[in-house]
Amino acid sequence: MLPQQKDLVKATIPALQQHGEAITRAFYGTLFEEHPALLNVFNPANQQNGGQARSLAASILAYAAHIDHLDQLGGMVNRITHKHASLEVQPEHYPIVGDHLLRAIRSVLGEAATPEILDAWGAAYQQLATIMIGVEQDLYQKGREQTGGWTGYQPLLVTRKVVESETITSFYLASPEGRPLPRFQPGQYLAVKAHVADAPFQQIRQYSLSGTNDGKTYRISVKRELAPGHIAAANNGLISNHLHDDVHEGDTILAHVPQGDFTLRQNDRPVVLLSGGVGVTPAICMLHHLASQSSRPVLFIHAAQQGSHHAFRDEMRSLTSANPHLRSLVFYEKPSASDRAGEDYDHVGRVSVETLRQHLPQQTADFYYCGPVGFMGAVESMLDSLNVPLECRFSEAFAPDPSFATEIARA
Repeated sequence: MLPQQKDLVKATIPALQQHGEAITRAFYGTLFEEHPALLNVFNPANQQNGGQARSLAASILAYAAHIDHLDQLGGMVNRITHKHASLEVQPEHYPIVGDHLLRAIRSVLGEAATPEILDAWGAAYQQLATIMIGVEQDLYQKGREQTGGWTGYQPLLVTRKVVESETITSFYLASPEGRPLPRFQPGQYLAVKAHVADAPFQQIRQYSLSGTNDGKTYRISVKRELAPGHIAAANNGLISNHLHDDVHEGDTILAHVPQGDFTLRQNDRPVVLLSGGVGVTPAICMLHHLASQSSRPVLFIHAAQQGSHHAFRDEMRSLTSANPHLRSLVFYEKPSASDRAGEDYDHVGRVSVETLRQHLPQQTADFYYCGPVGFMGAVESMLDSLNVPLECRFSEAFAPDPSFATEIARA
């Protein structure tokens, strides 16, 4: 990019702050109207609730703000490219996206979007696209060339189906031919592709790997979202309900090689794992790894509504009782009459900064947290109050990320 083009991009930051979501909504509107096949890739629920538009607006704003220091965008680029790789985004998709993005900017900003500004954003987009394509091609190559690896989506056999709670069910997956499966890092996810009967498009969802990394079996644990008959969740629960109701032991599902950048950092600091609801899935996977492969002190904190919604309770209890360097802390918001204080849970209510402060390790620790957007916001606020440095925070929300501030600040 030319220096004057970078200056023009930075000069549009106030307009992006004011009109970013309108631009991204216009972008997705024309994109799907002219290229409906892309609805096979994008989650329609995130389009309906505006989450995808907000996430794209945040990433565009972050890119514009750091156009002179792209090295500071490493966290954002890693997060997006891993998701793109799980969706099999290809280089030929980028010109389509760039065209519709520039058209959306011109449509929303009107005469303020001068030819010079559009040219600058065209150059900026091409610069970012080149970076992303390069990273994604590396991910595809690694996925293809690693032991047991493959390209695209391949069938995996459901060897076991286990109910973990009222809402979460685990699927144990293996190669139909008995071949080894690619290794993964604790915290990564498996993208699953399915075409539900009567649905107009196939859909892809990412589910965290929740079991041990033995090279033979994957375990994903899926929360049943609101039933498809519920108007507000007609798309949101489409694949999770399909897996719960229609996929059984002996069936196969189409899956991508594992992806994801929410992984444990290699150092000697204590680890604090915080999970809310189904956010327990990557956390329990990390706990398995830390129990067997590390001596780092670990505090495992989980928040659930009550015992009937608490997945992996016995598994967590077994790991912490067998490994002295592991501790656990469980919060039930509304315990049932059968839930036992001191055995099933430790605290009533939600996780609070006062309770956290009593149990955290004395030395600087790494914090890994995952769960619904509301839970994530509450954890961020508590970590702020505890003065936890940004470089010690690692997170993944089970929704489009509305802000890349933490990743950028950490970089």
